[in-house]
Amino acid sequence: MLMEMDASSANERLHFGKMGYGCQHYRRRCKIRAPCCNEVFWCRHCHNEAASILSKPLDRHELVRQDVKQVAQVCSNCGVNMGEYFCEICKFFDDDTEKGQFHCDDCGICRVGGRENFFHCKKCGTCYSIALRDNHLCVENSMRHHCPICYEYLFDSLKDTRVMKCGHTMHCDCYHEMIERDKYCCPICSKSVIDMSRTWKRIDEEIEATIMPEDYRYRKVWILCNDCNDTTEVYFHILGQKCSHCESYNTRTIAPPVLPQ
Repeated sequence: MLMEMDASSANERLHFGKMGYGCQHYRRRCKIRAPCCNEVFWCRHCHNEAASILSKPLDRHELVRQDVKQVAQVCSNCGVNMGEYFCEICKFFDDDTEKGQFHCDDCGICRVGGRENFFHCKKCGTCYSIALRDNHLCVENSMRHHCPICYEYLFDSLKDTRVMKCGHTMHCDCYHEMIERDKYCCPICSKSVIDMSRTWKRIDEEIEATIMPEDYRYRKVWILCNDCNDTTEVYFHILGQKCSHCESYNTRTIAPPVLPQ
């Protein structure tokens, strides 16, 4: 009877406070002590947010997951389970298992969304939705850079990311804001990120209805197409220059090619 009571008490301690504690980032039943400043926070993101707004710029710093030491899923002192999901490699706890957390050995970090819904692209160096398997343009280490809009590092960002047609990536929120502001080119490579065929047709109609002055009517310029990277010589028009290869107006004028002597 005593053993049964002890087992019941241990089980109660194990599940004590489940989903009752944590921060805006994670639900967990423990805090971490940052070895860099000896302060206590719910998670490294809470630490980094607090440290990034310190009044003295030289005091600002970040805590990376590998710097967190001496972790275990169950407290050796009180027997409480720190988090239903636990990764010893990432030093990571989370009670909210509905996120579908899983550790990717190739990425070296934990991700959310369910392992069955993602695959690791070796060339891009990150996990993508299975909907993008054989359906995206690979860019080496595409996520190991900063979002070109907000400049937050993408690889371990908590925000959703978007893979554009060109293979480059940015935050979904930043992508949608860019589109809402009528910016339809990748900030990194300048390729069109959406289907622009209707826009190109409208420009065709506007150019046909807009006759250039006599001095410019037969003037030619060399252009580089941002969409197909082709260089061609075309007639100049104030409304835009059309690529003769892919029929895109996403072009820019360049210096004429230098012919070999």
